[in-house]
Amino acid sequence: MIKSIPCFPNRVKKEELYPCAYWWMMLSRKMDEKIEELFRKRYAKGTVTQGIGNEATAVGMGLPLRFGKDVVSIMHRDIATHLLWGTDPYKLFCQYIANADSITHGREGNVHHGDAANRKFPMISHLGDMISLVVGGTWAARKNGEDVMGLSITGDGGTSTGDFHESLNIASVRKVPVLFLIENNHYAYSVPTRLQYNCKKLSDRAASYNIPGKTIDGTDVWEVYNTVCDAFEEMNESSMPYLLECMTLRLKGHAIYDNAEYVSNEERSEWLANDPVLKARKALAGCCAFTEDKISLMEKEAADIVEESVRRALAVGRPDPARCIGPVYASTSVNKKIDVFKTPKVRNINAVTMALDYILTRNPESFMMGMDIGPYGSAFKTCKGLYDKFGAERIMDMPIAESAITGFALGASQTGGRPIVEYQFADFSTEATTQLGLNSGTWYFRSGCAAPVLYRLPCGGGITLGAFHSGEFDGLWSRFPGLKVFYPFTPQETFEALISGFYDPNPCIVLENKLLYAGKVGDIDFDGSLENLQRSRRYREGSDITIVGFGAANDTVATAVDTVSCEADLWNPFILSPMDVAPIIESVNKTGRLLVVQESSGIAGLGNNIAAIVNKSCFGKLKCAVEVISAPFIPVPFAPELEAVYRPGKEHVKQVIEKMIGEKK
Repeated sequence: MIKSIPCFPNRVKKEELYPCAYWWMMLSRKMDEKIEELFRKRYAKGTVTQGIGNEATAVGMGLPLRFGKDVVSIMHRDIATHLLWGTDPYKLFCQYIANADSITHGREGNVHHGDAANRKFPMISHLGDMISLVVGGTWAARKNGEDVMGLSITGDGGTSTGDFHESLNIASVRKVPVLFLIENNHYAYSVPTRLQYNCKKLSDRAASYNIPGKTIDGTDVWEVYNTVCDAFEEMNESSMPYLLECMTLRLKGHAIYDNAEYVSNEERSEWLANDPVLKARKALAGCCAFTEDKISLMEKEAADIVEESVRRALAVGRPDPARCIGPVYASTSVNKKIDVFKTPKVRNINAVTMALDYILTRNPESFMMGMDIGPYGSAFKTCKGLYDKFGAERIMDMPIAESAITGFALGASQTGGRPIVEYQFADFSTEATTQLGLNSGTWYFRSGCAAPVLYRLPCGGGITLGAFHSGEFDGLWSRFPGLKVFYPFTPQETFEALISGFYDPNPCIVLENKLLYAGKVGDIDFDGSLENLQRSRRYREGSDITIVGFGAANDTVATAVDTVSCEADLWNPFILSPMDVAPIIESVNKTGRLLVVQESSGIAGLGNNIAAIVNKSCFGKLKCAVEVISAPFIPVPFAPELEAVYRPGKEHVKQVIEKMIGEKK
């Protein structure tokens, strides 16, 4: 059987295409039918979606792509594309069964898999959120001199999401040749397209981004293949993106458990008459002069492969939790030595700029993204001078699109880029919760590939900016496994947090407290070793009480302790996730008392978490109850008189210390 044809820029004629295309369409159809059988017999797990009716689009778009070179993200109905790009049917069945030999080792859903090492990014369920990764991955690869294209798939429902529009806009502005392909199968789950959009064709939206767009018959594999090749040729010439809408079919419900009662009998009959596999079979017999015996032999071979693959997959045991549940973080190399850096008497704002300059100077693959970080130098001038030194291709002013920017950075990290993302305020990072917490954070766990991205979040109150510019969000971002969260206090710590976060293979967040930007002067004395940077920091040693502070609260704590007659052990956890609480536990076992001071509210911060761990670990050693001082559970107020009451103050901290020191067991 003919199972391959030349990839782009080569093209083949109809009579060469159909024998190859029909093979993959038939194999995909028979696998989908078998997966349904496995689900009915309770072997297949999870939300089982099928590609029945989508085969022509899945094969036609996949045939021109260069596996391992072009950057792609495909959808849950593209099983044929996975097969085309080398995924073994046996492995796919293992994934659906979630057994010990599944692609993701049982860690992820049946369609949430890929091959990130070969630039086939694994999807997540949040529609539209994979598109920006392809834009970033394609951009970074081309920046490195590679002649690559991007292919990003979404459905008609996904075109309503913000990430779809953000990504098209960024790709157009940055001139990134990505083919945005829409699989329009007329329903987003049960919602018909007439309730999803009001334009005549989804390809009409291309004009809004000044890019070409086209709508075609997605049930005709030749038309899909030919149009994708045309789009690639046009993108190769213009370096601009292209929007292609394929009117395809979903001959089953959204998933196997969905009987699709919302589809009328007339509509269903019309779809069945337009079955893409039957159309391809007819074309194979017609233009290619394949005999019925030859076609039947092809179909039997596909069926035999499916049966043998299922037999092997069902014989595999269940995944071992001891081996398959982790790890969540990529291994960090601690032996790396980099350049020494020393400078006296700087503030945190200078430490940020110096760290960024240090990174960008020594790592040509590094670049920055954010709003107003270019000629303006960023909202707090932490990027001042960097644009003049490194240029617009490395200090990139971006549209207001935090979610797509975050996804862009994740994608770029997979194709040789080393992104640094600045959110103008930590509050705005909530626009990217899915991309940052669920996509970046889980990337290594799902794909086995590192995701080295550094995210900078200017945070905290104290400078009267109100509720939407003053949050810390330490409690939010530390709740997502796979993210590392740093919260430095001194200029030395700020420099080390940014350096450590950049050279770490995991997605790292550095919380930069805005009040501390212009805080106390300190020296930076970095010896070039990355080995011991990710550790808790102790500022004073004492035996009366252990006090843990976060961000600017460390300054408040130090000032309060100076007014109290006691010997305090003062700690900053520095890395909040994954936090090493062992030094704090050791300290509390010595002092018998723990006070945590945070600017976040009691519910939103990490103080209660530390208190719970210490209560469990040190219960027999405690001389009094653990105390947590935090802000009230309200939005950060604007007026300075109100904000001063909101943020924990020196007098409050002093009173609590005196109360705890005076208490007996």
